[in-house]
Amino acid sequence: MKQVKSYNYLAKNIALLTLSNFATKILSFFLIPLYTSILSTEDYGVFDLFNTTILLLVPIITFNISEAVLRFSIDDSFNRDAIATVSFKFFLSSTIVVLFLLLINRYLGFSEKVNEHALFFLIIYITQALNGIVTCYARGTDHILDLSISSVVSSAIMIFSNIFFLVVLNLGLSGYFLANIIGPFIQTIYLAIKLNYISKINLKRKYNIEKEKMLQYSVPLIANVVGFWINSASDKYVIIWTIGFSASGIYSVASKIPSILNVFQTIFAQAWTLSVVKDYDPEDKDGFFKYTYNIYNCAMVIICSIIIIFDKFLAAFMYSKGFYEAWRYVPFLTIAIVFSSMSGYIGGFFSAAKDSKIFAQSTMIGAILNLILNIIFTPVIGAIGAAIATTISFAVVWIIRLFTSRKYVELRINFSRDVFSYLILMVQGVILNSVNKDILLYIIESILFVVIILLYQEEIKKIIHSCVGRITLLKV
Repeated sequence: MKQVKSYNYLAKNIALLTLSNFATKILSFFLIPLYTSILSTEDYGVFDLFNTTILLLVPIITFNISEAVLRFSIDDSFNRDAIATVSFKFFLSSTIVVLFLLLINRYLGFSEKVNEHALFFLIIYITQALNGIVTCYARGTDHILDLSISSVVSSAIMIFSNIFFLVVLNLGLSGYFLANIIGPFIQTIYLAIKLNYISKINLKRKYNIEKEKMLQYSVPLIANVVGFWINSASDKYVIIWTIGFSASGIYSVASKIPSILNVFQTIFAQAWTLSVVKDYDPEDKDGFFKYTYNIYNCAMVIICSIIIIFDKFLAAFMYSKGFYEAWRYVPFLTIAIVFSSMSGYIGGFFSAAKDSKIFAQSTMIGAILNLILNIIFTPVIGAIGAAIATTISFAVVWIIRLFTSRKYVELRINFSRDVFSYLILMVQGVILNSVNKDILLYIIESILFVVIILLYQEEIKKIIHSCVGRITLLKV
């Protein structure tokens, strides 16, 4: 009975988060041809640099408080007023820090691009920092439906704004900044009102005990976030340093095709964190963890393989001529998402055990390796070296977490089978970049895809059986 409830809870959250992420990610995916036709490679590189830098700043200067908001909101016994108050105070203080840093940059001139768009930088920071806190509060308090609705509304507004600012008003980079601010801002306001987040804030109360507990959990995770950021984003800085903004813009666009897989990863990861905390069983007596890991891994590998096969077709459809060469980086960035997804799954066990230090240790090892490989590969073989470095570093994080997880759970998986499938994905990526004759290329890619299907035939049967069963129940 418990096993059925676990699957139902996970399935319900996946369904609701699919609605949320489909609206935000998939619909935005179809606007990429618009971006690449209107924005220059340099403009796109500047926007991505801002976005990437803010992704690093938010967890550092807010002490990664959003992670504590998520984890302690799940705990019904923890004071919700304290969560809202403490997190909002950290948001306010961090905004003052960013404003101070922008003033320093204005007078000392570290970055002309940041100085040129300083107001946008500040507003994007405010929007992302507050949005992260409020959406984590929504997830932790199990308001997944409200989160999904807000994401759909936010996505619709952002898409309309992009078309209006870029096509109608022809505002270029400034319009792109505005469109990507308005959508998340509306979502934040909607959720804050809907969840009574604002009414729970009492700036006069200190909540020192709750604050200390939240920081004990969130601070060790800063290293994890920084490490993950290095794994995911440091390559762009190395590319800018060695090749330039234009190459960075092309590389950033390359990540848009792998974002198809990232949608599935995001949906499952958000639902999984809630499930593993509620149903944590170190011995995995009912096989819930083993089953979900194998099915999840199977789905990620197969989707990754399909993306690699259709990479050139998608690139021809989505990218303008100036961005087309980005297809070369797609296979390795997509494989990196597979490793990131599986290491994230395992990380759920560390969250359940409230051991945030292991996150940091594994991610930082991968980050240091990624930075070293980026510096070695990128000057020699260009941006594709950065993509390969990212893949290797995420693979190392997955291996470390897999073997470390034995301390917390008996996770029984087919390790040799999974590693072999990952090697096939790498071969697919190499073949795509090295075989010029299309007929030969797609014959080899199809054969490799069939091999992957055969490797995961048991999991595929289970997925089909589960889907048929649910459809039958719906008809009844």
